[in-house]
Amino acid sequence: MSDILRHVDNGVMTLTFNRVDKKNSITAAMYATLADALAQAVDDANVRVVVFQGHETIFSAGNDIGDFLNQPPSGKESPVYRFLRNIASFPKPILAAVSGPAVGIGTTMLFHCDLVIAGDNAAFSMPFVNLGLCPEAASSLLVPQMMGYHRAAEALLMGEPFMAEAALEVGLVNRVVPPTEANGVAQQQARKLAAKPLSSLIETKRLLKGGQQAAVLQRMDEEGAVFGRMLREPAAREAFGAFMEKRKPDFSKL
Repeated sequence: MSDILRHVDNGVMTLTFNRVDKKNSITAAMYATLADALAQAVDDANVRVVVFQGHETIFSAGNDIGDFLNQPPSGKESPVYRFLRNIASFPKPILAAVSGPAVGIGTTMLFHCDLVIAGDNAAFSMPFVNLGLCPEAASSLLVPQMMGYHRAAEALLMGEPFMAEAALEVGLVNRVVPPTEANGVAQQQARKLAAKPLSSLIETKRLLKGGQQAAVLQRMDEEGAVFGRMLREPAAREAFGAFMEKRKPDFSKL
C-alpha cells in the first residue's frame, strides 16, 4: 500500500500520511508524490479543497533520517523543495488534521495551510538547531509573523515541543478536539468550503496572503541554500551520527 494515500470526494482531495509503523516519516518518494498531487490539483476542477491528515497517534515525525541522508536535497528541483514551493503557492484552501507528534516539516508545512484542526495530543516541534541545521519552509519568516518574535525564537532556537493548547493560543491551529475526531472535523470543514464558490475562495485566500508569496518563496530559497551548506558541516554530521547511533550529540567543540 502507498505511503501517501490520495482520495478525491465531493471536491475534497485528502492526502493521508500512511506510514504509521515509521511514525509517518517522509521519504523523498513521498515528497514527490505530495508535490505532484498539489501540482495536478491546481487545474483539476474536481479538486476545490485539499486536506492533509495522519493517524490519531502521529501526524509526521518529519524527514525519514536514513532516506534523507542517502538522498539529501540537491537543489530546487529536489522533491522536498518542489513540495514546499507547491504548498506555499497553492491557490485553493488547504486544511490539515494533526494528532500526535508533528516534527520539523510536520509543523512548518502547517504555516502554509489555511485551517488546522489539532487533536489534544498534538505536539509541534521545529528542532532544526538541535540537528545542526536552520529553519526551512520559510518558517524563519512565517513563525515570527504568527507567534511574535520571542515565542518564535523559543520555538526555533530551543526546538522543544509545544502542545495543542499553546498552538491554539498563538493561532497555529483553529480548534482542538479529541484525537479520534480531528480527521473527521477537518473533513467536515473541507466539505463546507468545497460547497462555496471556488473563485471566491481563491480570491479571498490571495487577498488574505497579502501579496507575500514572493517573499515566502524568496525566504525558502535563502533557507534552502543555508540548509544545504549546514547539512555538510560538522554540527549536522555529529547530530545525525548521534541519532543513528542512539546517543546524545556532543556539540562542545562545534
